[in-house]
Amino acid sequence: MRLIGIGVGPGDPELVTVKAVRILREADLTLVPVMALDEPGRAESVVRAYTDRAERVVFALNDRGGVTPRRAAAWDGAADRVVRAFDEGAGTVAFATIGDPNVYSTFTYLAQTVRERRPAVTVETVPGITAMQDLASRSGTVLTEGAESLGLVPLTGGVEGFREALQTCDTVVAYKFGSVAEEVVAVLKENGRLDDAVCGVRLGLPGEEIRPARDLAGPVPYLSTLIVPSSRVSRGGKL
Repeated sequence: MRLIGIGVGPGDPELVTVKAVRILREADLTLVPVMALDEPGRAESVVRAYTDRAERVVFALNDRGGVTPRRAAAWDGAADRVVRAFDEGAGTVAFATIGDPNVYSTFTYLAQTVRERRPAVTVETVPGITAMQDLASRSGTVLTEGAESLGLVPLTGGVEGFREALQTCDTVVAYKFGSVAEEVVAVLKENGRLDDAVCGVRLGLPGEEIRPARDLAGPVPYLSTLIVPSSRVSRGGKL
């Protein structure tokens, strides 16, 4: 029995690996996380470019504040479906997740729950392109060079971690900063890092927006990505 987390990238179906497509098509069951059973999810839209064999499972993707009852119930419900599939004879269950299954992914919690119920299950992952890689490519922004460090911080808990990362890392990437976008801009101004920062929204999807962080105004969607690149003044200066 194998449970495989499949990274399907930020949203563009052309950014899915050949291995991911093969497993999605070969799996006995392919699950995709959604907010509600009657609403398609971002991962699902990518998966359906390659196969119609996708089944929705509800996750509390918009919950905040730790392990809420809805989140715990969703993890349990998805694990129930996986275990039932194995009990009915499935050899491989795939779970598609946006980005990479080992980077802030719902797959982590599903895998842990399934392991607790079926310790013999083998858990595997197939890496996917992350939002920061996609934004770097689409905006022409170099993430790191030479000896530069890279910091990745989620801002669901506020901007303090972001402020610290700007002091300790050369390039800083912020995920999920929609609720604190105005504070993020203020912190960038304080640190003299606003002019080079770039923001990406709905990467690879209809309505994609890529713009300088200094142009941020008003609400920003939850799944937005910000890159604050290192300051570079010469070729090879960071070697």
